[in-house]
Amino acid sequence: MKLEGMHHITMITGDAQSNVAFYADTLGLRLVKKTVNFDAPEAYHLYFGDEAGSPGSILTWFEFAGARRGRAGAGMIHTIQLGVASGDALDFWAERLAASGYDSRRTETGLRFEDYDGLAFELVVTDGNPPLRAEHPEVPAEHAILGVEGARAYAGRELDADRGLLTETLGFTEVAAGEYRLDGDERHFHWAYDPAPHVAGRQGAGTVHHIAFGSRDDEQLAWRERIVEADGYVSDVRDRDYFRSIYFREPRGVLFEIATLSPGFAVDEDPEHLGSSLKLPAQHEHLRPQLERALSPVVNPRAAAVA
Repeated sequence: MKLEGMHHITMITGDAQSNVAFYADTLGLRLVKKTVNFDAPEAYHLYFGDEAGSPGSILTWFEFAGARRGRAGAGMIHTIQLGVASGDALDFWAERLAASGYDSRRTETGLRFEDYDGLAFELVVTDGNPPLRAEHPEVPAEHAILGVEGARAYAGRELDADRGLLTETLGFTEVAAGEYRLDGDERHFHWAYDPAPHVAGRQGAGTVHHIAFGSRDDEQLAWRERIVEADGYVSDVRDRDYFRSIYFREPRGVLFEIATLSPGFAVDEDPEHLGSSLKLPAQHEHLRPQLERALSPVVNPRAAAVA
């Protein structure tokens, strides 16, 4: 039994249209699902990824309209690493980001930048993950973002405090102090801790809400039992329409999710038209008239280009 790498990462934004404009246009990802938060249906839940909405490519956002900017602190993810194919791709993205008004800087490992909410990213040259690519008319295929490679979180205490949970319970491999790798059958994922800043974290726009790792459908309950046996407090199974989920916090406070690989985003929408219309969980379908009035319309750059 093993986790199949990262499934998705979910963040918070204060503005859905800015979110769609940046990720579906500037970064060239595909808007693969426009739905609402299960627990707060008045809030959008937007999903971006490759053309098929593949696990390992998915970045999602809850929109809490007007939310003030947050700040990453101890027990929070502070940087998400996205894969590209080459150093030439890093040069392309530095130029494209600058043309859109976003600063970036080269590091020893890649290209760092922040989105409109201040969420930190690093583009890195992928080290063997299969490409999960979206199509965008202004982004050459050889420079496209190829999926999520890793994430870094702030540790509130010594960097190896959670070694047992990660390596013994969840199957990560420790590669250096505070540095881990999760190997699935098809994809791998890098996970790391850095010393926390002295200032306290604050959840808000531009911060990460949780990170999800992929599980084979028939193994999710076994993962739940394993976490319970490790004295973890884990939720019951939640049906999220596109996958089933369980949630728990690792000892530092980062919210982990284990999500199934199916049924996927085409369960309620033709693959050619992912993200084209508002899809509601069955429990909220009766609210459609009022939600369609309350939610601010968002313009999908892909749909606008076709029109």
